[in-house]
Amino acid sequence: MDQRIVMIDPGTGQTLTEEQHDERLATAAALLRRRGVRAGDTVLICLPVGSDLLVAADAVMAAGAAVSPLAPDGDGLWERVVTSSARLMISDDPRALAAAQDSRIRVVMSAAELGA
Repeated sequence: MDQRIVMIDPGTGQTLTEEQHDERLATAAALLRRRGVRAGDTVLICLPVGSDLLVAADAVMAAGAAVSPLAPDGDGLWERVVTSSARLMISDDPRALAAAQDSRIRVVMSAAELGA
C-alpha cells in the first residue's frame, strides 16, 4: 500500500502518514467530545507547528468546534487566553497554562493527553 505523507514535523523531522493522521484524529476527536466539546464551541490551541498541532486542529474541527490558534511565542498570549470565551485549551506551554488559571477555561489538555 502506498502511504502518503501528510506532514514532516519541522522540529523532529518525523513524518506523519495519512493513516497515522487519521488514527490520531479519530482518537483525539472522540476524546474532545467526551470532554464536552460540542458544535459551536471554540477551543484554544497553543502548540508549536508540527504534527501535534495538525492533529489537534483537525480533531477540534471534527468535533464540530472552531479552532482559535495561539502561537506559543506570540505577543499577547496572556491577554488572548484570559479574554477568550473558550472553555477548553490544548497546550503544553507553561505561559498558556498559567494564563488559563485566570480565564474561563475549565479544561486544559496537553498534546500527549489528547493523543495528538
